[in-house]
Amino acid sequence: MSGKTQNAESAEALVKQYFAAFNVGDVDGMLACLADDVAHDVNQGGRRTGKTQFAEFCAHMSRCYRENLTDIAVMTSLDGARASAEFTVNGTYLADDEGLPPASGQTYCLPAGTFFEIADGKIARVTTYYNLNDWIGQVGGGQ
Repeated sequence: MSGKTQNAESAEALVKQYFAAFNVGDVDGMLACLADDVAHDVNQGGRRTGKTQFAEFCAHMSRCYRENLTDIAVMTSLDGARASAEFTVNGTYLADDEGLPPASGQTYCLPAGTFFEIADGKIARVTTYYNLNDWIGQVGGGQ
């Protein structure tokens, strides 16, 4: 994931643009922030590569979950090549997701974080982490 980097301020603006699109359900807006060959690593899952696989993931998530991110704190490297964000996920579990407890509209609130690699003014890697056991406990699957 080589390529020209940008400065910390533009990296921060790009990440904030990505999260703003997420929070209004604007998948096209999220995709506009991504490199064509974006690497997308999801907690408890494998790597997806490219905008098509990212969009498919977003469609699945929209079917199963409604989420809004709050308390977003973005941090960037001085050269703008990397960024991270810590935030709170406020969600509703809408439809059963494979291998997880049944959905019945349960709500949840949990801390999460995402790491970004940025090149040529686009997000080249998105890696998200959260505590899956905490989420399972909140939706009633932990007991």
